[in-house]
Amino acid sequence: MRDFALVREDGTIDERTADLALTMLGIDSLGLDNVDRKIISVIAHDFGGGPVGVKTIAIAIGEEVRTVEEVYEPYLIQIGFIKRTPQGRDITEAGRRHVGSGMDSSGDPGQFRL
Repeated sequence: MRDFALVREDGTIDERTADLALTMLGIDSLGLDNVDRKIISVIAHDFGGGPVGVKTIAIAIGEEVRTVEEVYEPYLIQIGFIKRTPQGRDITEAGRRHVGSGMDSSGDPGQFRL
């Protein structure tokens, strides 16, 4: 953020600068990046909302299983977008709403809002 503010703005980190920087990085209003959105999108669209195994999700998005389990899943579970079941991962209603909320087909999150 500091580097962005120095190079692209006047050096001040304010709401507008943060908004621009996070949008450039592909971070949406909930702090999700493109990989987070791919995970919930794959579960919702490619696998009918689940359940789907983590290996299948990892293959579908081109990430390692361990990365999905240790980096992406904890936050998605914490914010209530996916849940683990003995059969695999399911998308929740909140996750389904987020996948369908204003994202275009490129996965563009639109403007970040504080």
